[in-house]
Amino acid sequence: KEQAFLIGIRNRKDTIAQAQESLEELHHLAVSAGADVKGKTIVEIRQYNPAFLIGKGKAEEIKILSQDCDLIIIDTELTPTQQRHLEDFFEKKLVDRTGLILDIFAQRAKSREGKLQVELAQLNYILPRLKGKGFALSRLGGGIGTRGPGETKLETDRRKIRQLIQKIKERIERIENSRIEKRTSRKKKGIPVISLVGYTNAGKSTLLNALTDSYVLAEDKLFATLDPTTRKIVFPEVRPFLITDTVGFIKKLPVFLIEAFKSTLEEIVNSDLLVHVVDISNKNWEDQYREVNKILSELGANQPVIVAFNKIDKITEDNLKMLQIEQNIIEPYVFISASKRKGLDKLIKKISQYIEEDWEILDSHFFFDQLNIIDIIKQHGRIEKVEYDETGFRIKATLPKSYKAKILKTQDK
Repeated sequence: KEQAFLIGIRNRKDTIAQAQESLEELHHLAVSAGADVKGKTIVEIRQYNPAFLIGKGKAEEIKILSQDCDLIIIDTELTPTQQRHLEDFFEKKLVDRTGLILDIFAQRAKSREGKLQVELAQLNYILPRLKGKGFALSRLGGGIGTRGPGETKLETDRRKIRQLIQKIKERIERIENSRIEKRTSRKKKGIPVISLVGYTNAGKSTLLNALTDSYVLAEDKLFATLDPTTRKIVFPEVRPFLITDTVGFIKKLPVFLIEAFKSTLEEIVNSDLLVHVVDISNKNWEDQYREVNKILSELGANQPVIVAFNKIDKITEDNLKMLQIEQNIIEPYVFISASKRKGLDKLIKKISQYIEEDWEILDSHFFFDQLNIIDIIKQHGRIEKVEYDETGFRIKATLPKSYKAKILKTQDK
């Protein structure tokens, strides 16, 4: 493991508590990336320094504190010039918050699309850092902040890197077109799509596993899930629906990273309903809730939202009452523990209230030569009762309005 020293940043607008919380999150990110954190400090930025960011005196102090470390991680996004100057001064590898997040993404991406999206984001990040000693190409592929595209792909000719970026965008676009086709097919079939959204490590994958009895990587790590996972859910009393686990959000998420993951994030925008999973046991849950809503707004997601307050097994009932949630949350909400499978029935009931809105009851008689109607309803709706008689069968079912109309047309023939 690489030995890391962390530098927290407190700007004029930040309180000490906010700077400490952000540094604590950076600590979790560093551990998720595989670092062993040996020390940390917070630097107050009274006046912006375009060359070094932090003052020489504080930099000297950090150089001494971090002398036994291989790596320094700073809790902000540095300009290429700042990164170059600070690396030269500290005489060791320095990674900013954005580089650290990209490194975790590079480790977590499993699908072809996920890997391409990470590569696109990393190349856009590396491109302005390719001059001077600040970002040596020989370092790529060697530890935190350097994973991802290898040296063979990254030649010093910036024009070639731009060409590579263009090629990756085209490959992502082809995958995106395939995704759009699948989405269109789902819409035609009338299957609602629900996306699980939330701050990283809120418990979205654990919830997906609890609802579907499938196994999706669910670890106590930031960004454990990077590639979207979709499962079909069929409950006896609820219309069948698809549920997608999406990448978690985090504060200071770089704009170009959101842009690189645009096709994946569009799954959220095109969902019929969002379930916003919030870790209620986290002392910063309100900030995380607001941050997720801010990113959803930036993405243009304006669907109905159900808030699922997760990890209630980690908080007492008295503390839960003290949170005064009804004063802070405008959306409908439920309390759950995905790991203990508590409150899931209430969540499913809330989901069903939304997705059943355009469904209607079918109660009709059909002849035996129309038995295929039973299979159609099984696929797209929910059968309540089938009774057979001498001429055929009577079926009572709930299904989308459009399918009910199609079935009744066959009855008329």
